[in-house]
Formats: sequence, C-alpha cells, structure tokens
Amino acid sequence: MTVHPHSSPQEGAESPNATLYSRPAYDSSPVTIRGRVLIVAYHFPPQAGSSGLLRSLKFCRYLPEFGWVPTVLTIDPRAYERTDNSQMAEIPADVSVIRVFGLDSQRHLSLGGRYLRCAALPDRWATWLAGAIPAGLHSIRKHNIDVIFTTYPIATAVLIGYLLHVLSGKPWIIDFRDSMTEEDYPQDPLTRRIYQWIERKAIQHGSRFIFTAPAAIRMYLERYPNLSRDRCLFLPNGYDESDFEGLAPRHTVQARLRLLHSGLIYPWERDPRPFFRALARLKAEGQISSDTLTIDLRASGAETEFQKETKELGIQDLVQFLPALPYRCSLQDAAEADCLLLLQASCCDHQIPAKAYEYLRLNKAILALTTHTGDTAALLNEAGGATIVDIADENAIYSALPSFFRSVRDRTHPLPRTSNAYSRHSQANRLAECMSGVIAS
Repeated sequence: MTVHPHSSPQEGAESPNATLYSRPAYDSSPVTIRGRVLIVAYHFPPQAGSSGLLRSLKFCRYLPEFGWVPTVLTIDPRAYERTDNSQMAEIPADVSVIRVFGLDSQRHLSLGGRYLRCAALPDRWATWLAGAIPAGLHSIRKHNIDVIFTTYPIATAVLIGYLLHVLSGKPWIIDFRDSMTEEDYPQDPLTRRIYQWIERKAIQHGSRFIFTAPAAIRMYLERYPNLSRDRCLFLPNGYDESDFEGLAPRHTVQARLRLLHSGLIYPWERDPRPFFRALARLKAEGQISSDTLTIDLRASGAETEFQKETKELGIQDLVQFLPALPYRCSLQDAAEADCLLLLQASCCDHQIPAKAYEYLRLNKAILALTTHTGDTAALLNEAGGATIVDIADENAIYSALPSFFRSVRDRTHPLPRTSNAYSRHSQANRLAECMSGVIAS
C-alpha cells in the first residue's frame, strides 16, 4: 500500500473536531468541513484511456470547495494497461491517495494466455480486493470518514465499497454511471450472476445511487420495485472549464475538411461499418475524395479490424487511425478539427458518451450517428449543433453526409449551446449536497 507522492495527510484528519479546510491556491479563504468521503475508484491518474478517471479526479479537485474532504482508495498503477502522468499534477496536494496492490489477471497471472477463472471474478482486477479492505478500514478510522463513495464500471470497486460499508457501518453511495447489468451483459453467465449479486447488494445497502443518463434511472426503478426515486440522482458527465483554457480552436475551414472521432469505438456498441459503407458509396460516385475530406479516428481501439474493413471498401485514404494523446493534447486536437463525430448504438440508448459534453463545450458541428430515441439524441437535441442520423442505417447516412459536409464548409451548420449544469464544478456541488443529505438523514 502506498500513498501518492504528491499527497499529504488531510489537515486535521486525525481530529474529528477539525472544522476548516484550505481552499485551492487561487482562493485562500477557509471552508467549513461538512464531511469526509472515501472515494473507491479504479480509474484515477495515472490510468489512461478511460473518461472515468476524469469523474473521480474532478470530484477530488472540487469537493473541498463545498466542504467535503476526499480520500482516494485506488489500485497500484501496475494494474493499468496504459498510463499517462500528464494529469498527476491535477491531484490536489492535500488529498490522500492510497494505492493498493492489485494485478490484472489477464496480463499478470496468465500462462500461455490462460489463467485461473477465480482470479478474474468479478473482473480481472479481483486481486485488488485483498489489500483494499484492510487499507480502506484503516483509512476510514484514520481520516474519520463519514461516507463511502464507489464508482463503477469496475465491479471489484463496487464490491470493495459494499464490504467496507458492512464492516464499518458507514453510509454508502454508488456511482453506477451506466447500468451495471443488462439482460445479456456481462455475456458470460457466471460473471453476469456475480454482477447481479453485487448489484442487488448495492441496492439493498446503498443510501444513494448516481446515474449519468435518465433512462438508466428508469431502468433501475423498473428492475427494483422497492427502489424509491428520491434515492436516485442524475449526475451526468461533463467538462471542466479549466481544461479548455488556452486551447487554440481553428475557426476557418480548410480545403480538406477534417472530421474527428476521439476515443474508443466498440465494434458493436459504436459500430462504424454502416458509416464506412456510406463513405465508400460516396467516394465511388465522386462526391467525396481524400483531396477534400479526411476522417481521423483517434485512439479508436480495434484498429486491426477496422483497417481491414476500410481497405476492403477502398476508403483507406479517407479514414486515418491515429494513436492516443494525453488528455489536454486530445482536446487541442479536437479544437483544431472542422467537425466532430459521435457514435452510439441502440443498445446504449440509456447511456451518453462522456465525450459528448466535451464536444458541446468545443462548440463544433457534430455528426451524431446514433438513434433518435436514446438519451444521447435527447442531450444533443436540447443543446443543438448536431446532425443526428441512425447509426445502423447506411442509406440514411449516405443521404445525410453530403449536406452535413456542405453546411460545415459553408459555416451554416448550427453550433451547440453549452450549459453550466454540465460543468464538473457544478456536479461536485450537487454530489456534496447529496452526501450532506445522506449524513443528515
């Protein structure tokens, strides 16, 4: 178990009578402490490749402004497939970060590509559990923790939160974000049963449940009839205004229009193949060419599969597969694009990609290949600035692309409106109020 080198013990952490907490350097006025929270999160710097780390990181940054002192319980960085130190400096110096030993069973415990199944239940990071429980209990006592907060999608993190709650008696808030289980997710039946058991324990024992999409709340209210609506909080993903300071957006459209998708593209949940086929048809007709259009897929994952597809369709000169960038650099990359691509299939109608909020803040024209009935479309319809086309309808995409590209070139495509409700600062305030309500009740 290690403590982050930039961290120091909380001011007054040993004393339950401490009442003041120093604000960040830009505001020296003290804040009355309302409570202390243990945040159990797998995704935390220096982990890279997941938007989930921004959620936990920004909570840590802004919760102290609203009187809540966070301590983070996370996993040792060796468990991450990819790391990036560029956001380590954003961890507040007076937030203790406890990094507990844990391995990725798939990478660290396999022999000839095979490993014991028990080492990967509920997920590949199950080894984190053994060290996290004693470390968490010690932290709860040391820092006089009032609330345990766990964030999904790593099931082991939820299980750690449950056990810490049972052993300490502290109230527990679960940040589900998206649904933990579906009718066919996880696909493996045994894993799905274990997830369902953890989910039931969470609903039975949790004080509040946080979701990032309204449809996910409706799903859980239907799934658990005894769950009351007032225990569910809609707290969407968002953006941090400070991350956009100093970006240099490009406002003039270049001769070669650039459409960018930033982040993972899942072969099923964000299937780009109908889009690829529509591009191939337009290229064959001479409506688009590599002289006038480039589509950049940044850090998409599954590149081998997608590159094979684009080559077979003859659009490998149109579609470029680019490597991942540090977060700040990826925002600058998006700011320099002419327009932005968003993908979300019907099976994810109750989810909203985290990047959607960053896209809105970048104030660029958005091509949203998604359904018209899901929460992603609802967000974009409210904010404006997006051309929405069914992701599975090749003909509709084929018909919509020429007018979309033309309106971007002519600068007649509407641009999105942003809302302070999507700022990380505002969301930390709402979480602080939620936690204060929990300890008051």
